[in-house]
Amino acid sequence: MEITIHQSFLPHLDADASLVFYRDILGFEVRNDVGYDDMRWITVGPAGQPDTSLVLQPPMADPGITEAERTMVTEMMLKGTFAGINLATSDLDGTFERLQGQDVEVVQEPIDQPYGVRDFALRDPAGNLIRFQQIA
Repeated sequence: MEITIHQSFLPHLDADASLVFYRDILGFEVRNDVGYDDMRWITVGPAGQPDTSLVLQPPMADPGITEAERTMVTEMMLKGTFAGINLATSDLDGTFERLQGQDVEVVQEPIDQPYGVRDFALRDPAGNLIRFQQIA
């Protein structure tokens, strides 16, 4: 049995700001951009990896979500505690230097973690924690 990760979802509060972050700053390809009413779903992914995508979605699209849940989700997103993703690069320090010069919120500079991983962390415009890990 072969199983792969095809799509993962991250919420956004501002589709245009998220598009700038993932397309212009990270260099991801835009694979789809779909709107409905005042909402947008944007599918992006790393160049050369057409079968792996992130869907940037409006977090409040579920019609069953209550107003209290909307408030809680928004507060957690703004704190950066709602969602995140780990990305990998073979040049962690070079990637950090390139991204640090952009309009990004650095959470943690490159560091060797006690559990054996070298990584750094940023937040995207919605507050999602984006960790970059060194790979061989």
